[in-house]
Amino acid sequence: MTSIVPGMACEGLRMVQAGQVTEIVDGDTVMLDSGLVVRLIGTQAPKLPLGREGFEAWPLAEESKAALSALALGKTARLGYGGEEKDRYGRALAHLFVDREEGEVWAQYQMVANGLARVYSFPDNRNCLDQLFSGETQARAQRLGIWADPYYSVQAADRPDALLARVGDYELVEGRVLLAEKSGPRVYLNFGRFWKEDFTAVIEAPALRLFERDGLDPLALEGALVRIRGWVDERDGPRIEVTHPEQIEVMARP
Repeated sequence: MTSIVPGMACEGLRMVQAGQVTEIVDGDTVMLDSGLVVRLIGTQAPKLPLGREGFEAWPLAEESKAALSALALGKTARLGYGGEEKDRYGRALAHLFVDREEGEVWAQYQMVANGLARVYSFPDNRNCLDQLFSGETQARAQRLGIWADPYYSVQAADRPDALLARVGDYELVEGRVLLAEKSGPRVYLNFGRFWKEDFTAVIEAPALRLFERDGLDPLALEGALVRIRGWVDERDGPRIEVTHPEQIEVMARP
């Protein structure tokens, strides 16, 4: 069973009674006795095939599912909504709070703090990410769960060849921004001198509006040591599209 760790409160949510957790689909998805499927927003657990042909389970996927089962299966729960409330599959996008003997437990924080899920955010669902990042940072520092497995290692921005081997994967990429520049409606954060080959983070216009709303200027990241998280694709070298500010963690300012 995953250990119960002290967690910070996730506040400012629309709270509703959820009933009982009757099934654990994987490390970030549960089913309630009402039939509602809940995707634990803000986290990404190691993925299971779940009937997808040719899909290989990610390392520690079964362990993550088992940990969430030990935490939540058969327990009464509440849901906390802080943004978009349903996805295209009809799943609820919510924070899950489980009623246990020791009190109410925030499932997302537990999974992240025990190294059995990563922080995974969306532009339309950004509540409580600071707390989740804190839990993830502690788990990574202690090499708990996934953070002891090379599959989940933080990638180096100055190794574009290694990143090209990760195209299609969700990765954390760390490095220093060599050049931050605006071109047309988007901002490019370049991590190497050869923009057609080196790693780049791209911030499109809708994301730039979120940066502006939060009082953040991505151009000020030039020279900063940052960690970018997102799905790696390939367009003039490996890149990640940044859709909201929380995908960029600033580790050291220039």
